[in-house]
Amino acid sequence: MTFRFFYYTIALSWLGFALASYMPKFGNAIFLLAVFMPALVAIWLTGTKQGEAGLRALFARVFEWRVGWKWYVFAIGYMLAIRLAAAAIQRLATGTWPQFGNESWFLIPMAITISMPVQAGEEIGWRGYALPRLGAKYGYGIGSAILGVLWALWHLPVFFMLPGNGNYGQSFPLFLAGVIPLSIAMGWLFVNTKGSILLAMLMHAAVNNTHDIVQSGYAAVSPLSLNTTLVAWLTIALLWIGAGYFLVRMRHTPFQIRLSA
Repeated sequence: MTFRFFYYTIALSWLGFALASYMPKFGNAIFLLAVFMPALVAIWLTGTKQGEAGLRALFARVFEWRVGWKWYVFAIGYMLAIRLAAAAIQRLATGTWPQFGNESWFLIPMAITISMPVQAGEEIGWRGYALPRLGAKYGYGIGSAILGVLWALWHLPVFFMLPGNGNYGQSFPLFLAGVIPLSIAMGWLFVNTKGSILLAMLMHAAVNNTHDIVQSGYAAVSPLSLNTTLVAWLTIALLWIGAGYFLVRMRHTPFQIRLSA
């Protein structure tokens, strides 16, 4: 079932990204449908195999909010803390700050809240459906790393098409190097919040809406280039340091979501 999930999700999303590129008149609608494909495939497979009971269990985790305040802080602040720490290290090492964005800080919480429903299109699939199955087979640390590779691969076409999206023209190898440890951090959040999809949506929205505070995007001369900024390399390094800690901790954190498929 996990293979079928990734096969259909990637194939249908890539088809949607291509159609959005070649049919600009309907591009936004098609792109949004492609973005929601992980959730749609997860709902289809769950309903087919587990029926109404499985769907109720899946959607219950979308609204699982009783997880403790510190996990809300982690979800909102983890990636921001990584980016600010990378900026501070660059300052100490070189005497210069990286470029900062000029967004109004008070608008960021609003942007995170507004974008959370869009993140459901991915997170119902990634953390809602795929991660419990990968975790049951490989453990949640390794399962999160595998998911990170496939999550990054799902984005691949938008690095080459659809100008104007946030990934277009950036370095995919560097994006992959950052997404894997980020996926591990989200796995750590997952196992400590009773498998809450809501908190995964919150963290995903926070990652997306704080990326311009420090200009650490994986800018490059081509989507396959490894040439980027010092602060981007520092961000990746800090993400992997955090991932190493979470991998060790997840080995000693028993957690399981009961699955019938």
